[in-house]
Amino acid sequence: MSSELRLKKLRGSGGYVMATINDEQQMKGNLGGPDLFLAPIGRLEPEIITKHFCNTCEKEFEGPPKIEYENPNEEVAENLILAEKGQYICNNCNSTIAEYREFKKQDEIKEIGEAKPIEQITETTPEPAVQEQPSITPQTQQETLQTPPQTTEPTSAGSVSSIEGLIVYDENAKKIGTARQVGVDSTQTVVLLITKNDGTEGSIPWNSIGKVGDVILLGNVSVPKESEPGKCTSCGFVNNEGSKFCEECGNKLQ
Repeated sequence: MSSELRLKKLRGSGGYVMATINDEQQMKGNLGGPDLFLAPIGRLEPEIITKHFCNTCEKEFEGPPKIEYENPNEEVAENLILAEKGQYICNNCNSTIAEYREFKKQDEIKEIGEAKPIEQITETTPEPAVQEQPSITPQTQQETLQTPPQTTEPTSAGSVSSIEGLIVYDENAKKIGTARQVGVDSTQTVVLLITKNDGTEGSIPWNSIGKVGDVILLGNVSVPKESEPGKCTSCGFVNNEGSKFCEECGNKLQ
C-alpha cells in the first residue's frame, strides 16, 4: 500500500480540519461515502493540520484547533477498553469541532462481548433504579423499554459503563445520533441509549450493533426513518427549517 501523504478535508459535527494524512488514516476516515470523517481517525498531530473551520464562527482559521484529550482506560464492554477520548476545539470560540474515542481490546484474540451491567440495586435502596437515569424521560422510557410502570416496587433496570459521545452510524454509514450510555431494561436486555440527530432520545438493542470501535456501526437493524424538516438525506445533519442547502455537506435539501 502506498504511504503517500495527501491534504484532505476531515469532517466533524461542528466543522472540519484540513490535514495531511497517509493512506491508513484515510481508510479509517472513510465510512463508505464521499466524505472523510475525523472521529474514526482519532487524534492527529497538530503539525499536520493546516486549517480548521468552525460552524459556530462560520469561518476558516489558519493552523490547527486546540486538541484536548484524556485516557480513562475504562471498560465499556467485555474485552473492550476506552483508551482515550478527546475533542478538537475552535481556538476562537471554544466550540467543539469534532470528538473522537479510541478503543483497544484487552485480549486481541477474543471477540468483544456484551456490555456487563453493574451490581443490581437491592431492595434496601431508597430510590427506584430508574431514578438513577434522570436524562431518560418517562415518555422515552415507555417508548424504548416498553415496560409498564412499577408503582409498588422498583424496576430492575440499572446502568452500565458509559460510552457517552460515541457517534452512531447505521448500516448505510449514515449518522443517526450520539451514544449516551449503555443500560439494561427490566427484562435484563442490554440497550444502547442515544441522542438522535434531531435532539430526541432513543434506544437500540445491543444485539443490533454490528461493530464497536472508533465509532458504533449498526448491523441488520431497522431504524425508524422519521420525516424531519431540514434533515439532509446525504449526511443526516438537521438544518434550520427552510434551508435550501445542507450546512454540513452542501447538498441540496429535498
